Amino acid sequence: MPATDPRIDAYIKKAAPFAQPILKHLRELVHTGCPGCQETIKWGMPFFDYKGPFCSIASFKQHCTFGFWKTALIDDPKGIMLENKDKAMGSLGRITDRKDLPSDKAILALIRSAKKLNDADIKLPARKTTQKKEIPVPDYFSKELKKHKKAAASFDAFSPSHRREYLEWITEAKTEETRNKRMATAIEWIAEGKNRNWKYQSR
Repeated sequence: MPATDPRIDAYIKKAAPFAQPILKHLRELVHTGCPGCQETIKWGMPFFDYKGPFCSIASFKQHCTFGFWKTALIDDPKGIMLENKDKAMGSLGRITDRKDLPSDKAILALIRSAKKLNDADIKLPARKTTQKKEIPVPDYFSKELKKHKKAAASFDAFSPSHRREYLEWITEAKTEETRNKRMATAIEWIAEGKNRNWKYQSR
């Protein structure tokens, strides 16, 4: 009997009636194809770990999804995942009924392929990050900063990304009136050492 997480039981119980049999079936297939996987909750959805991130299931208002962590590396000779690539988040597209799923044999083959990747400790290729160019401080904002020494000092001490957030917000204003209001607010927040999105950070 595989070890189960009661939080996933609760998640499935709260899901829409159409979703419950889909989620239960996918959960059983994951444990069948990958004995020893561990259940948990990540990003608010049922997640399965096996020697690292493995796969997940999720329920939405009108559909379910099933996704592998290493979709791009999984051996998929029948093109099941490629066929569903643009239909929804996840590896099998939008699932509204068990009839939407490929055969159990096909899903188990994908699960076992994903298991082999983790057994071999094969990693996803590192994502290439493009460094954003630093935005020059416009003269009108530079003049405002010079009037407020505390804000100027804080702004200079900010990381490039925090400076960019403020500069993008100010320079993207559609009107001069909006720009001036944003500058006034920015000066106030910067003087207090707050970044542009401080309101949305977890406390």
